[in-house]
Amino acid sequence: MCGRKQDDDLSYICEITLPMRIKLKFYHYFLDGIPQYLARHYWWAYLWRPAVWFFDHQFIINGILFFQYKKLMTTTMKRIEVIKSERILQLSCVYGSLTPNILKSISPEILHITDVAKVQLDNIRRKLSGNKKLLASRMNAEQLAYKEDTFSTVVLFFLLHEMPAKARRNTLSECLRVISPGGRLLCTEYGALPVEHFLYRCFVCRWVLIRLEPFLAGYWQEDITVLLKDLARPYGKDIEVIYHTNIFSGFYRVTEFRIIDV
Repeated sequence: MCGRKQDDDLSYICEITLPMRIKLKFYHYFLDGIPQYLARHYWWAYLWRPAVWFFDHQFIINGILFFQYKKLMTTTMKRIEVIKSERILQLSCVYGSLTPNILKSISPEILHITDVAKVQLDNIRRKLSGNKKLLASRMNAEQLAYKEDTFSTVVLFFLLHEMPAKARRNTLSECLRVISPGGRLLCTEYGALPVEHFLYRCFVCRWVLIRLEPFLAGYWQEDITVLLKDLARPYGKDIEVIYHTNIFSGFYRVTEFRIIDV
């Protein structure tokens, strides 16, 4: 009741408990240039320095991805190796060996990488200390400071499902803006709604996953191909799927889109 006298209309009932208040105030610590949804829901995974150290271990990442990391990485890298030496943007830093592997495969071109979190950029610079092929910058994926048609390839590795619908839409729109016609968008992500997959059918697994990934349910319901076609029109572009494969019985997928000038 928050120490206040109850009125007939119950208007003074305090619905927010003390633990909830502490939680709501705590995430504000991470809001320096960070989108609110990211600070509120993912501070524990991406913004807290001890967590950055903890999660950036191969066996941890592999466990989080149900031991599919190697297959996901190998499939992604095979597609990147086809397009090596082109202008590549990796949108957001990721844990694991993706960025070092891309740098090995695209020699001698520069790999542009951008992230909204300084702690993530610090981590990738430390991990690749002295590598002159890496050009890291701090930007919000929803408002990239690049000119139109700057890149021939943009790589998204498990980013979209961590965004609410509006942020996801804005980010994909920016991808389409900065990719030149003939360029590619390479997306490694969760698959479509996996209603037949045993992890989804298991209530406990599904509950834990959605609890940890609060925007995944919305992502599962969205047709990314249809969304990209809609977002491409204002730029006089279209998209076509040139590669797609399901991994782990469709729980994950790797999809490559080509950008077409119409």
